[in-house]
Amino acid sequence: MKKFLTILSLFAVVQIFPQRIGEIQPPEPPVKFPEKASGFSLSFSDNGFGFGGFYRNEFGNNLSGFVSLSASELKSEREIERYDYWGRPIVLGKVNRIFSIPLTFGLKHRLFAESLADNLRPYLLISAGPDLVITTDYNPDWFASFNNPKTHLAVAGTIGFGGNFGLSKKNLIGLSFSYQYIYLLDKNGIETLQGIYKREFGNLMLVLNIGWMFD
Repeated sequence: MKKFLTILSLFAVVQIFPQRIGEIQPPEPPVKFPEKASGFSLSFSDNGFGFGGFYRNEFGNNLSGFVSLSASELKSEREIERYDYWGRPIVLGKVNRIFSIPLTFGLKHRLFAESLADNLRPYLLISAGPDLVITTDYNPDWFASFNNPKTHLAVAGTIGFGGNFGLSKKNLIGLSFSYQYIYLLDKNGIETLQGIYKREFGNLMLVLNIGWMFD
């Protein structure tokens, strides 16, 4: 009888453990993030750095719309920077400093939402809108160059990709890499270097977005 009970208990244990090992844990439901977000951005490119702010609202189906306002400096690809006796950077032959302030409206489409964990949320982005371009007489002293500003109208467009990181439902941290294209409506363009006028500017940018999410 004791042998029978021992064999029966061993058989029960053998039956129980394979069931535990073979169980598949059900997948966790996707994280529901707040639909709205706002914050500020810092951009880095060959033209220097820029800054701005943004507001985003989700439409569902991994699609969201956003509006952004930013400011950055534009340069001609022919500019060669040197340094004067006091160590200040100067560009020989430069006529105008150029600043771009675009107000753009765009869409972001989240990628691989079903296959990637929610702490990495990649997306594609596209945006377009009006751009206020300000030119000032070139002066090695950056602040002194604002003595005689002039304004020009332009249109700006951006296309790129990026991602938001983390599982926080309050704080937003993201990074994107994009190409920005600016076209001046002024037929004469802007004199960047002596005798060289430009109406089109292209700019590769790395953008850091920091903000907060809310409903």
